Amino acid sequence: MQHPREILLGAQAAEAVLPVCDHYSGVEARMRKSLQLQAEMTEEFGACVFDVTLDCEDGAPVGGEAEHAAMVVALALAAAPEARVAVRVHPVDHPAFEQDIAVIAGQAGQRLTHIMVPKIESVRDILQVEKALQRASALHLPLHVLIESPAAVHRAFEIAAQPRVQSLSFGLMDFVSSHGGAIPADAMGVAGQFSHPLVLRAKLEIASACHAHGKVPSHCVVTEFNDTQALQAAAERAARSLGFTRMWSIHPGQIRPILAAFSPAESEVEAAAQIIAAAIRADWAPIAFAGQLHDRASYRYFWQLLERAQQTGRALPPEMAVYFQPAAAVPLPTTETL
Repeated sequence: MQHPREILLGAQAAEAVLPVCDHYSGVEARMRKSLQLQAEMTEEFGACVFDVTLDCEDGAPVGGEAEHAAMVVALALAAAPEARVAVRVHPVDHPAFEQDIAVIAGQAGQRLTHIMVPKIESVRDILQVEKALQRASALHLPLHVLIESPAAVHRAFEIAAQPRVQSLSFGLMDFVSSHGGAIPADAMGVAGQFSHPLVLRAKLEIASACHAHGKVPSHCVVTEFNDTQALQAAAERAARSLGFTRMWSIHPGQIRPILAAFSPAESEVEAAAQIIAAAIRADWAPIAFAGQLHDRASYRYFWQLLERAQQTGRALPPEMAVYFQPAAAVPLPTTETL
């Protein structure tokens, strides 16, 4: 039987389904703790609910870039088979960029989920990264890129259109500082980043560019990592008002609030499962459910809600959970829901 994702998403069926949280670590001890936490939460939720990105850009000491890259390779290769591990390398104009790609992608490329490249300004930068990956025999690796300047925001649609690009992230602090003081410092905080017009516009452009090309928009950091309520509110707004489907974490305490903010409510999951089950029984023809008409447009929405529930560790009804088990038999739902 054909999978609902193939039926409902059509040409977008190859779009990446990524964990909603991307957790960054730049120091070896914290990298190890992050990978251990990922393993523990994978066992808890039954799915890997966040990526661990090992950071070279902010993590490597000046002059120690080669040693840091070697350490990152060792950690990636030693990670559990089910772990999702990525690496943020230096920008394309940094002296350590070519070395990062050669060492990290060349030696650990088969173990990484993707490469994150900061300070991407144009398609030309993407092509430069691809050439470096080709030299490292790692062209299979997807690219996640950071949009951090007004010029990059202007070109967000062109960058998102590149086939190897899987996700665009917004670099809040660099974006604010790139305006030479024209945007006040409080726009880097949890309140200002959702109220300053230029910052808000940049976020919307990035989210729109991603959705236009079937890519994943990833929301920026919240630096007030001890303020759980502020983080939760920021994550909820990013997910529900701005169209982001993924968000950065820079402290272990931010992971669970991000998961909660991006996760659909239990009642939403139950209704979505019932609608999709009824749609399958109707061979995807229009149906009536709870007094409302549904067709493939709404089926697509509710299927993606179920995907997001699975990404955030929500328990799915058995008739839907089977679709998320690799190589599992896919039975026709029989529970009456109309």
